[in-house]
Amino acid sequence: MPKAKSETKALAPNRPQLHSLLALRPYLARHSGMLIAAVVALITSAAAMLTIPLAVRRMIDVGFAAQDGVFIDRYFITLIGIGVLLALASAGRMYAVNWLGERIVADLRADVFQHLATLGPAFYDSTHSAEVMSRLTADTTQIKGAAGSALSQALRNLIMLVGALTMMFITSPTLAALGLATIPVIVLPLMAYGRAVRRLSRAAQDRLAEASAIAAENLAAVRTMHAFGQQETVARRFALACERAFDAARTRLRSRAGLTALSIGLIVSSVVAILWFGSRLVIGGEITGGRLGQFILYAMFAAGAIAELSEVWGEITQAAGASERLMELLAVRSTVTEPVRPRPMPTPALGTIGFEHVRFAYPSRPGAPALNGISFSIERGETVAVVGPSGAGKSTIFNLILRFYDPQSGSVAVDGVPVSAVETALLRSRIALVPQDVALFDDTVADNIRYGAPGASDADIVRAAKAAQADSFIRLMAQGYATRLGERGATLSGGQRQRIALARAFLRDAPILLLDEATNALDAESEMAVQEALARLTQRQTTLIIAHRLATVQRATRILVLDKGRIVEEGQHAELLRRGGLYTRLAELQFTLEAAQ
Repeated sequence: MPKAKSETKALAPNRPQLHSLLALRPYLARHSGMLIAAVVALITSAAAMLTIPLAVRRMIDVGFAAQDGVFIDRYFITLIGIGVLLALASAGRMYAVNWLGERIVADLRADVFQHLATLGPAFYDSTHSAEVMSRLTADTTQIKGAAGSALSQALRNLIMLVGALTMMFITSPTLAALGLATIPVIVLPLMAYGRAVRRLSRAAQDRLAEASAIAAENLAAVRTMHAFGQQETVARRFALACERAFDAARTRLRSRAGLTALSIGLIVSSVVAILWFGSRLVIGGEITGGRLGQFILYAMFAAGAIAELSEVWGEITQAAGASERLMELLAVRSTVTEPVRPRPMPTPALGTIGFEHVRFAYPSRPGAPALNGISFSIERGETVAVVGPSGAGKSTIFNLILRFYDPQSGSVAVDGVPVSAVETALLRSRIALVPQDVALFDDTVADNIRYGAPGASDADIVRAAKAAQADSFIRLMAQGYATRLGERGATLSGGQRQRIALARAFLRDAPILLLDEATNALDAESEMAVQEALARLTQRQTTLIIAHRLATVQRATRILVLDKGRIVEEGQHAELLRRGGLYTRLAELQFTLEAAQ
C-alpha cells in the first residue's frame, strides 16, 4: 500500500511501479477457491502443450523409421486426447481468470467508493470529482483486463517458458545453451523499451482523466452552459482535451507497436540461428531428426511465450499504473479523524452548542482566516440567527458544528462535549441540516425524503412532507410519492426542492436544526407556509439559522452579526436596528431591494 496521504493534498502523478499490483493480493485471497481452480487449469493447459513435442519426436524417430502405421495411428489418437484436455483446461482457465477479474474489480470499486464516502469536504475541495470518477471507472476497468486475461496469459506463458527451456536442455544441452545465450539479447532491450511504454501509459491515463473531468463538469452545469451560449466553446475545449488524450494514446501505441516489432524480430532471428545450427548437428549424426524437431517445437514454444509476454507486458504495466492511482485514493486519510477513546454524549440530548475562541482557515486558503477567534453559546430550544455579508464565516460555523473540518485552535462543543472527542456518526445523528444548495437524487420522492431517516415508514414520510408544506405538490405528480425526480431533482422548482429538504429535516427529528438560507428559494406564499412549519418545528429544537430575509431573522431569540470572521454585534432585531451598526446597514439594504422588487 502507498503511504497514507492527507485528504487536502492533490493526487499527484507518479511513475507506475509493478509492485503496486501486489496491493491486489487481498482481493485475490478472498476468492482462494477460484484462484486455485485457475492455477490448476493454467498448469494443466501448459503441461498439455509441453507434451506435444514428445509425441512428435516419438512419431518421427520410431513410427516413420519403422514405417509402422498402427504406431503412428496410436500417437495421432494420443494427440487428439491431448488436444481435448488442452481445450477443456483452456476453457476452465479462461472462465476462472475472467471470473476473478470481474470479481476483483467489483470488490475494488466497492471498497474505493466506500473509502471515498468517508473523506470529508477538504479532500473534494482540492480534488476534482471527475478525476476521482475516472479512477473509479476507467482505472478499475484497466485492472480488470490485467487481473483477467493479461495476468493469466502472463502466468501461462511464464510456465510455458520455464517448461520449454527445461525440455530444451533435456533434448539437447548444446542447442539449449545456444538458445539460453540469446535470451539476454532479447529480454534486455524489451525491458528498457517496456519502461518507456509504462511511462507513456500513465500519461495517456492522465490525459483521459482530464478529458473526463471537462465533460463531467460542463454536463453537470448544462443549464448555465446553454444560458450563456457556451456550447461551441465547451465542445471545442473538450475536443482539444480528447485530442491531447489521443496524442498520448497514439504515442503509447506507437511505442507498444515498436516493442512488438522488436520482440518478434529478435525472437525469429534467434530461432532461425538455432535451427541452422541444429541442422548441422543432424547432418553430423549428433542428434536425430525427431529430436531436432522436438527441440525446435520447444524453442518455438519458448519464443512464443517470450513474444506473448512482451505483448501482455504493456497491459500489465498499464494496469500497474491504474492500480497505483487507485491505491493513492485508498491511501488518502481524512484530516477529521475519529477519537481513539470517544466520549459519550448526554442522553437525552441537550441540544446546546458552544464555540470558544475558535480560529479556522480552510486548507485551500490557509492565509485567509474564515473565523477569527469567535466565541458564543446557544442554549437548548433557542433560535439563533447568523447574519453578515458574504464571506463573513456564516457557513463555516455550520461546517465546524458538523465537524466537516477541525479548527486550528479553540473548541467547538455540542451538548457540552467537544465535537472532536465524540464519534462523528453520533454527533451528526443529533443534527438536521437544510442546506442552501439542496442535494436531491435520481430516486423517488419518498426515498429522497427518507434520506433524512433511512428506517422511516411511508406514513412518517407523508407526515414530514405535510409539515414541510410539500404534500400538496407531491400528490399532484404523476405517481405521487413514487415519482422519480431525475438527476439533481431537475424536475422540481427551487422552492419545491427546498421543501423536500425541509421534509428531510422534519423526518430526522434531531435536537439541533441547522438552516442555511432555508427559505431563500421560496416565493412569498411558500415562504409563509414554510415559516409556519418552521415555527412549529423550532419550538422543541435548538435552531441555528443563516438568513438574510428579515421574516426569518425577526423571530430569532438572538442574532449574531459576523464580519470578517468575527462577531461584531449580538442581540435581538429591534435592539440591533437601534444601534445603527452593520446589522442596520444590512437591514436597510434588504428593505431597499424588496422595495425595488
